[in-house]
Amino acid sequence: MIISIIDYGSGNIKSVSKAVEFAAQNLNKSIVVNVTSEPAAIRQSDKIILPGQGSFKQCAQHLKNISGMMDELHDFVIEKKKNIFGICVGMQLFADVGEEDGGSNGFGWIKGSVKKINILNKDLKLPHMGWNEVVIKQNTTLFDHMTMDKHFYFVHSYQFIAEDQKNVAASTFYQDEITVAVLKDNIFGTQFHPEKSQKNGIQILENFIKW
Repeated sequence: MIISIIDYGSGNIKSVSKAVEFAAQNLNKSIVVNVTSEPAAIRQSDKIILPGQGSFKQCAQHLKNISGMMDELHDFVIEKKKNIFGICVGMQLFADVGEEDGGSNGFGWIKGSVKKINILNKDLKLPHMGWNEVVIKQNTTLFDHMTMDKHFYFVHSYQFIAEDQKNVAASTFYQDEITVAVLKDNIFGTQFHPEKSQKNGIQILENFIKW
């Protein structure tokens, strides 16, 4: 199996690749973890991971600046129905639009928008940073074998607002309920960082490999 991690200049690529390699070792799976910025490499992949850090608009533009990347991603995910895992802004890009930095279009794979978290409680800060417990909303194997305290690590100021609640796979509370995982067919994403979430994060990656 080949798992490609898309390197488009935005995301903690080294930590993600190390975490995926560790998860593969736990499963005793023969997996090639390929960090790539080449669209052609996607065609040879079985699964892909799309990390993301920074602003929605910046990440979207970096991907679009790589010639052929958007076409290959569309073919892989939408036409061939192969599995993708979006992390943080990588997940947010699945939405129709993001409002950050004046707004920009996303991929439109999961109906919804990405908007700034509205904080009214002066004791809460943005970015939402640190550990929060998530509530699983969908019965999916991607959340199998979690520990009793389903805590994951977050760093974000914007949230994915899904049009259809059936696409919300998990949520957490930060003043209000916030979507922290989305799932639609072969498309999965988390707002939290599995590569920074210790045992539960590695378990999510193991589940994605087996998915």
